[in-house]
Parts: sequence; C-alpha cells; structure tokens
Amino acid sequence: MESFYLSSKGIRETAKSKENLERKLSIKIKIENNHVFIEGKPMAEYETSLVFNAIKFGFSVSKALLLKGEDMAFRIIHIRKHTKRKLKDIKARLIGTKGKTRRVMSDISNCEILIRESDVGILGSFKDVENAETAIISLIKGSKQANMYRYLEKMNRRKKEEDGMMNIK
Repeated sequence: MESFYLSSKGIRETAKSKENLERKLSIKIKIENNHVFIEGKPMAEYETSLVFNAIKFGFSVSKALLLKGEDMAFRIIHIRKHTKRKLKDIKARLIGTKGKTRRVMSDISNCEILIRESDVGILGSFKDVENAETAIISLIKGSKQANMYRYLEKMNRRKKEEDGMMNIK
C-alpha cells in the first residue's frame, strides 16, 4: 500500500474521478483527509504513483492518466537548479506575454507544460519531454525564445523524418 499527500484541489479531483481512476489503473483508492492510499499489484501501484505525482504537481486527472501509456513521461524541472537570476524574471520568460511563450512551447513540443512557483512540469511522450526539457533549461539559462522554438521545430522535423523512415521499412 502506498500513500500520497495531495492539495485540497487534487483531493477534490481525485474524489470526483475515483471510480474512473480505479478502473483505468486497476487499483483500489481510499481517501482520508488530504491523503490518498492506493492498493493493488506492484506494477499497477507504480503506474498509479506516476499518475498521482502528476496530479500532485497540478495536472488534471485526465492529463495525468496519459502517463498510463507506455512511452509517456513526466518530468519536473527545478528552476533554481539552473540559474541564480530572480525567479520572477525567469517565470516571466517561461510564461511570456499573456501565456504565449508557454502555449507555443507546449504546442511545438507536443507536451503539456505547467509552471508553478519554482518548478516546471512537463508531461508527454518520452522523446517529446526530453526535447521540451532541453528547450526549457536553455530558456532558463538565458537563450532567446526564438532559439528555443527553432530547437523544438528542428526536433519535430527529425522525429517526422525518423517516423517516415520507419514506415518505409
């Protein structure tokens, strides 16, 4: 049995989706105060822990359930680990005017990106998350947004070329 501490928002979402989570993850969920207890087979508990870590970070239950897929990944980037600059300035660079930078980054990288106090959460396919992580870290370290977009677009072209090569074989 494993347990997770969730915020009140996370608990509300989990309680609403409890039956759906139990069915899709093949586990039993018990909620007490702000703690969620899960019980099931070891592999199901592991998958559930990945899902609940994403929920704990702030992703919705439906987005967190994407982690059940085989090639899906969730990463947290700690902004402070990559720069000494003011957190407010770095978050402004990551979010952009009216959220445009985060939205474009999310669209180009094919990942869900969530920015919290001093962390950035990325959820998507393993390769896409890897590329988005590299791009976000370069932006945190001071690269221009245009360079980060160019990098992500280049990685998308490579991915499409590789997929095209796979289909030919």
